[in-house]
Amino acid sequence: MAKASTIKDAIKKWEEKNPGKDIAQAEEIGFQFQWLPIEKMDGSLSALTSVKRLSLSTNMIDKISGLAGLKNLKVLSLARNYIKAFTGLEPVADTLEELWISYNLIEKVKGIGVLKKLKVLYISNNLVKEWGQFNALQDCPCLEELLFVGNPLYENLDESVYKAEAIKRIPTLKKLDGEPILREGDEED
Repeated sequence: MAKASTIKDAIKKWEEKNPGKDIAQAEEIGFQFQWLPIEKMDGSLSALTSVKRLSLSTNMIDKISGLAGLKNLKVLSLARNYIKAFTGLEPVADTLEELWISYNLIEKVKGIGVLKKLKVLYISNNLVKEWGQFNALQDCPCLEELLFVGNPLYENLDESVYKAEAIKRIPTLKKLDGEPILREGDEED
């Protein structure tokens, strides 16, 4: 059986596809759809010193790690992996504005609160089933856009009940599941 790719392998492939370019200077890096898939995030990511947008989607990553040194990271895409928890985000807590983590195995959102600048969270099609877990999203004071469809909590409620509760619980939201939120006193354009 073939073994998985590593971050080092992905960096090497990137350098082969981009001759003469320095990966440390690149602001946007996509390591999605690696063949063979990447199983682990590791310290090799620290080579991406200028990266602002990093995609590791559609791999086989089961936990977030190796983000130390990514001091400019604003957008992190980890969709379609095997991630179960938000641990490991601390190194990007002061810069990360968007986290795309749909289609993973997340049941508990503990740890999301370290992301004080997070504005956009795509966490659809995970395993969140309790309002208690949903409430932890309140720890992100800048959260404006949330994609949550496909979680058991959403699926087990009438859509209007879910929407009203979600908006009440996270008053900073401007967009929920792709739709703008209109509140009392908001002007319609």
